[in-house]
Amino acid sequence: MAEKTITVNRKAQHDYFILERLEAGIALTGTEIKAIRDGRVNLRDAYARPERGEMWLVGAHIGPYAPAGRFNHEPGRRRKLLLHRKEILELAREVEEKGLTLVPLRLYLKSGRAKVELALARGKRQYDRRQTIARREAEREMQRALRHRSR
Repeated sequence: MAEKTITVNRKAQHDYFILERLEAGIALTGTEIKAIRDGRVNLRDAYARPERGEMWLVGAHIGPYAPAGRFNHEPGRRRKLLLHRKEILELAREVEEKGLTLVPLRLYLKSGRAKVELALARGKRQYDRRQTIARREAEREMQRALRHRSR
C-alpha cells in the first residue's frame, strides 16, 4: 500500500500542539480527485467540524481541474469526511468539552484513494510559539557547533 503525499499543512505544526492523529477518507467528485492528483490543494486554513452526526472538512481549497471546463467543482466547498460513527461521536465530544480543534495535517493518496491525516489539537498561545522557535534555533546552533567541532 504505497502512500503519495500530496500536500502538508506546515502551519498546523506551528499553530497547534498535536495531541492525537487519525486517518479519514474524503468524499470527492471526479474533478476534485483529478485536481488532487495534479497537486492543486491547499490545507492552510482548513479545519474539520462535526455537524449532525457527520464530520466535514471546511476551508480546504482544491483548485479547478483545467480539462473539466465548465463542469468543474467549487474549489472552496466543504467536503464530507469518512469516519466510523463511533469515531465521529468521540471526536465531537472532545471538541465540544475540551475546546480542542480538528486540523488536517496532510493530504495523501493511499491505494489510489484520497485520505487526510487529521489531528486533535490545542491552539498555541503567542509565547508558546516563541518558545518553540527559540528551542528550534538552539538545537540548530548545537548541531552547527557539533559539526564545526568534529572537523
